[in-house]
Amino acid sequence: MAPTTALPVLRVAPSILSADFGNLADAVNLVAPASDWLHVDVMDGHFVPNLSIGPPVVSSLREHTDLFFDTHLMITDPASYLEAFRDAGADGCTVHVEVGGTEALIGQMRDLGLRVGLAANPDTPFEALEPYLPAVDLVLCMTVFPGFGGQSFIADVMPKVRRVHKAVAEAGLTVDVEVDGGIDEHTVVDAARAGANVFVAGSAVFGRPHPLDATRRILAAAVDAVTGAPS
Repeated sequence: MAPTTALPVLRVAPSILSADFGNLADAVNLVAPASDWLHVDVMDGHFVPNLSIGPPVVSSLREHTDLFFDTHLMITDPASYLEAFRDAGADGCTVHVEVGGTEALIGQMRDLGLRVGLAANPDTPFEALEPYLPAVDLVLCMTVFPGFGGQSFIADVMPKVRRVHKAVAEAGLTVDVEVDGGIDEHTVVDAARAGANVFVAGSAVFGRPHPLDATRRILAAAVDAVTGAPS
């Protein structure tokens, strides 16, 4: 009998970057029935050309939800802020391989008890991520250039997603493969088929009239893509 391969845990991580910042707690609780992760985008105006939130907002939001905070640090100096985000309630932090000092950052996150993520921009090759795969819990392949929400999905990143997925599977690693940027109920199909199992969606969730239904539709499309069900 041929061996069976368990399906990965598929999840949508709604990004609060596209939510109403005046009603963040309500927005988060609205989508919570469809996801146990929340994607928290942190931008410093230096690594990316935009500013977003810091530890105080994370701390305030933590009081209103027990969702897993998947905290994406698009910042030049993450080492100076990891402890503050941990103390504010972040469950996992993802740093960019492009900022350098990756081994030390991974060690720092482990010491802080954070779940460890490593991100790469669309034009960063698989080879930049490969040495660190055994040391992380999550690899984030950006499917847009980070800095702004609402951008179009870059399908050319899918070969890199496939390589990450293949390397993780062949090594028997327990590593989530995440995509972020332009994800909706259509683009999620390509991402899921390429091997991603965590799908960050911002405007496709919070920019829709019914964010909970939108989240469920994205997840259903991903499930159909990996199970072979018609979309």
